[in-house]
Amino acid sequence: MKIKTVLAMLVLAFGLLAGSAAVLAGGMKADAAMAADAIAKAEAARKQAASVNGEWRDTGKFIKQAQDAAKAGEYDKAVKLAKKAEAEGRLGYEQQVSQSELKIPSYLKY
Repeated sequence: MKIKTVLAMLVLAFGLLAGSAAVLAGGMKADAAMAADAIAKAEAARKQAASVNGEWRDTGKFIKQAQDAAKAGEYDKAVKLAKKAEAEGRLGYEQQVSQSELKIPSYLKY
């Protein structure tokens, strides 16, 4: 019974993900509000990663490029860059938290 539930959840999640990607790719143009929202989410994710010393090298650069694209009226590009920065922020946070208790074997220490 649990396997069926998990499979159903995976199918639902995949469907939602594919549907949201299709909406963005299928003609729904980003506007200034969408770009600003995406940039704000990316900045929040960057700050969360930085709070545990897990910020990745290019996250801030992607946010800056997204801000520049939004100022130039290239909202689709801004949203794309901001989503990339947000993903890096979340992944950097998760990576740092998951490895915070990492024990290095004595034979690897010098």
